[in-house]
Amino acid sequence: MKTLLAGLTAALLLSTAVVSAEPPRWSDFKGVENTSFVEASGARALQLSILVPASPDKVWEALSTEAGWKTWASPTAFIDFRIGGTVETNYSPGKARGDASNIVNRIEAYVPGRMLAIRNIQAPKGFFSTDAFGQTATILELDPAGEGQTRVTLTNVGYGQGADFDSVYTHFEWGDAYTLAELRKRFETGSANWGATAQKEKTAAAVDTMKKGD
Repeated sequence: MKTLLAGLTAALLLSTAVVSAEPPRWSDFKGVENTSFVEASGARALQLSILVPASPDKVWEALSTEAGWKTWASPTAFIDFRIGGTVETNYSPGKARGDASNIVNRIEAYVPGRMLAIRNIQAPKGFFSTDAFGQTATILELDPAGEGQTRVTLTNVGYGQGADFDSVYTHFEWGDAYTLAELRKRFETGSANWGATAQKEKTAAAVDTMKKGD
């Protein structure tokens, strides 16, 4: 889902965008926890989580439907929710399905209301290290946390060795934290107003950060 997707991400693919002389950091986003780890094989896994003030079914709706996605992640969204289907998004409004500037994540697996796994298969021109990111996969897990809350954990696995993977890891450590913070904000203050100047500026700054890393 990066921007999520890219997610989501690109996912696939999310608080405020940070504009300063300092490099962007995941810790810029209040409430995000970092439990990243290294597998026995030496592969790295980027793992962040946040507590969202909504029930798992409400969070699932925000992640798995076009209407839900547009309330927090991007103003353009096309979702074909099935194994092998796609989450296709754009941070600009009014884009058509199939536009070359869209971010496309393929749905690899899901458990309704509990888990969604995606892999990026298209990123806009100008985004960094797209080949390396395409070798990773992103898993979103929803766990009830009591009193109408959900712990959302985003795990991005498949990071190999080398400069390209290092760059992607650094970018998405920030980008995934931004995504989680935006998801929480949707349930704290309501749906995103994509036409508002402040929202446009924040989104543009976040996209620029993910392109340049500074």
